[in-house]
Parts: sequence; C-alpha cells; structure tokens
Amino acid sequence: MTDRTVFVSLEGLRSRGWTDGMVRDLLGQPDVQGRSPRQAAGAPMVRLYLLARVEAVERAREFRVCARAGGAAGLTGTRVAAEGRRRAVLATLRAEPIRVPILPPAELERRAVRYRREVGGAGADDGAGPSGTARWQVGYLRNALRSYDRLLDGLFATAGRAEAERLLRRRVYGAIAQAYPWLAEECRRRMEGGAGGGGR
Repeated sequence: MTDRTVFVSLEGLRSRGWTDGMVRDLLGQPDVQGRSPRQAAGAPMVRLYLLARVEAVERAREFRVCARAGGAAGLTGTRVAAEGRRRAVLATLRAEPIRVPILPPAELERRAVRYRREVGGAGADDGAGPSGTARWQVGYLRNALRSYDRLLDGLFATAGRAEAERLLRRRVYGAIAQAYPWLAEECRRRMEGGAGGGGR
C-alpha cells in the first residue's frame, strides 16, 4: 500500500518516464509547491506531486498512450491538453480507493445528528425518523469524504467536470452503501438525484 504522504519531485517524475508536457496535461497543478529551506534565495520553486496520485495516473491507459507517443509535447492545442486532463482525472477517479470511516451505528448516528445541527442551524431536528436519520448519516459521511473532491482539481470545462463529478458521486455513495448497507437506499437516491453537493 502506498503512503499517501509520499511525494515525487519533477525530477523524480522525469526519471519515471514523464515529460514536462505529460506532467502538465495529466497531473496539472502540483500538490505542494514552495521553496526548500535548504535552497538559496532566488532558487526555483520546488514542485511536488503525491505519489499515490502519480501511480493512479500511471495505471491509466491515457498515460501509456502519451508515453508511447513521446509525451504530450507533440500534441498541440488547448483542447488536446484539456482532454488529456479530463481523461487523467477520470482514470484517477476510477482507480482511487474510497476509504469510508467505519463507525458503530450509535456513534455514526450521534455524529450525524451533531453534523446536521452544525450545518442546519435552527430547526435542524425537523425530519427526525428513520429516513431523516439516514439522510443525516449519509450527509455526514459524504462530508467526511470531502477530501476526494480535490481529485477534480484542474478540470474547468463544463462537460468534463460534470462527467467527473458524476463519477465521483457514484464512487463515493457506492462506497458508503457498501460500508453501511442500511444506508444503500439513501445513497441510491442521491446518486440518481444528483444530490452530491450539499452533503445534507
């Protein structure tokens, strides 16, 4: 299992067979960027990429196609770069394991009620009952998995972003339903209705 806190530098990516064009088009923005304290003033910025994200893209067909073609350097145009980013994000979304926090049912219910009160304000106890509690629990779990939304970074085109958001929504709610089978109906409702944004 890959440690998600391990990073790869641009030089490390090059040694793995990446070109600068592939990094730009398939990975987009670095996960960490800054100056190393060991560098002299005026030294270039250090760009680091999460190893887990790099490996997920390397498993994608788009990476192999780019690598065989000598990278994205031979391809021109904003549309080609955007399409490459879209495919890389979709490949990452398909490959990334969704880790749902596993809690005892009573603890999940307590956290969900507290979360509902925090986001709902006055009247947050309205709709209590089995279906209301399931909604709150799924909303709490979706919020707990919000970190996966950053996988969408770098997608700006409306069609590509909408497709990636649908895929992420299916994967997240599918993982919640698998971890908590009694929430499957609420997860299905959210997947079909597209209620992925608010987490309520």
